[in-house]
Amino acid sequence: MSARTNLVLKDRAATPVSHTFSPDGDDANGVHIFSEKVGVPAGYSRYTGSLRQTNGRFRAQLKLAVPVTQTQVINGVSSPVVVRTAFIEVGMTFDGLSSEQERADAIGMMVDSLLPVQTQINDMIVKLSDIY
Repeated sequence: MSARTNLVLKDRAATPVSHTFSPDGDDANGVHIFSEKVGVPAGYSRYTGSLRQTNGRFRAQLKLAVPVTQTQVINGVSSPVVVRTAFIEVGMTFDGLSSEQERADAIGMMVDSLLPVQTQINDMIVKLSDIY
């Protein structure tokens, strides 16, 4: 079992930026919450993770929410508002009899599928261009 610490995640900018998500505890369902405390709380990016065991299977769920904020001015008063949010969810289910290597191999293949060099997948999820 790992101790909870900051998560440092790099984006895909031309000059990659490291984003630091600090632990924020758990919600009522035992979901671990991390947030990138930049700007106003409504605009914090959030990363959550959970692990559940049912019927001999382990289900891990990871989620990332990245809001975009802008300043609105109403009657001369400026305030930040969330104008859109990107949501990403990754779910995994492993049999209780699976080996650590089997799980590592499956995760490795999924991570590899998300790299920019996998152009058909990258174009579908980043450029929103379907595969034909």
